[in-house]
Amino acid sequence: MGVGPPPGTMCPALAVGLVFSGCCSNVVFLELLAREFPGCGNIVTFAQFLFIAVEGFIFETNFGRKRPAIPIRYYLIMVAMFFTVSVVNNYALNLNIAMPLHMIFRSGSLIASMVLGIIILKKRYSVSKYTSIALVSVGIFICTLMSAKQVASKSSLSEEDGLHVFMWWLLGIAALTFALLMSARMGIFQETIYKQFGKHSKEALFYNHALPLPGFLLLAPNIYAHAVLFSQSEPFQVPGIGLTLPIMWFYLVMNVITQYVCIRGVFILTTECTSLTVTLVVTLRKFVSLIFSILYFKNPFTAWHWLGTLFVFVGTLMYTEVWNSLGPLLARHRKEAKKE
Repeated sequence: MGVGPPPGTMCPALAVGLVFSGCCSNVVFLELLAREFPGCGNIVTFAQFLFIAVEGFIFETNFGRKRPAIPIRYYLIMVAMFFTVSVVNNYALNLNIAMPLHMIFRSGSLIASMVLGIIILKKRYSVSKYTSIALVSVGIFICTLMSAKQVASKSSLSEEDGLHVFMWWLLGIAALTFALLMSARMGIFQETIYKQFGKHSKEALFYNHALPLPGFLLLAPNIYAHAVLFSQSEPFQVPGIGLTLPIMWFYLVMNVITQYVCIRGVFILTTECTSLTVTLVVTLRKFVSLIFSILYFKNPFTAWHWLGTLFVFVGTLMYTEVWNSLGPLLARHRKEAKKE
């Protein structure tokens, strides 16, 4: 391996780089795909699952020779939840849900986790935790309300068509809410399984993506239809290698690769850093993605949206108690600086 930085310094830095580069660029390619074909969520989800499943089959299970540490029956339950969440989240883009609202809404995972934690695990939280969740809830409510007004007002169609557009948007909000709660329930299920059998993140990543693949047969007509549409898109020459392919296929390939980079980055973070650091990095990444989506794609974003976004991110940081952790961390850095 050669001489390098001390253990515990390079991996987290590499992981943060992978998370920001992979996840942020992944959002860009997803938006490029969704803007051209809003109903392409199924083919995007299928491509992501297939790539990660093939990679895991080769490198994690050693071509199926390695037995799983966690019994398959538990993975089947986890997979049913994971598959549902992924398909519903991607399909929501087909229901008049703008990408910024999609990102903000999914930031509400803390609310869903807390609510289900109280109901299922009988957990109790501090006042600061409840305050932070209230901030996140208010922020999401503001952004959702403002987006609802935009959907209603941008429809310069007849009143009947405007109502039709708005009803589809409401269905999109319902889909995102369902996916949020299902994702939180899956997190609680994973927590209980890991306590029983130990943490096997790479194995779980493989089975969560490989086992649902037969489920995509139900979506085959939609996937095939979009594959045909992608093939009919304008040709694009890939810089550096001179390969020419339809531009939508290029976007899809890049979306899949960046999704993998993002997932690997988060995986390294979870093994090398505390859960606080992981939450902070992922939250900051979401904020950067949101800003980029607004500026680059010129998505409509009012002062009310900014206020709602501020509430969401301040609430998230409060929940992780990052303020309490920054003090000792800065003090330690000052001491180290003085020694040098």
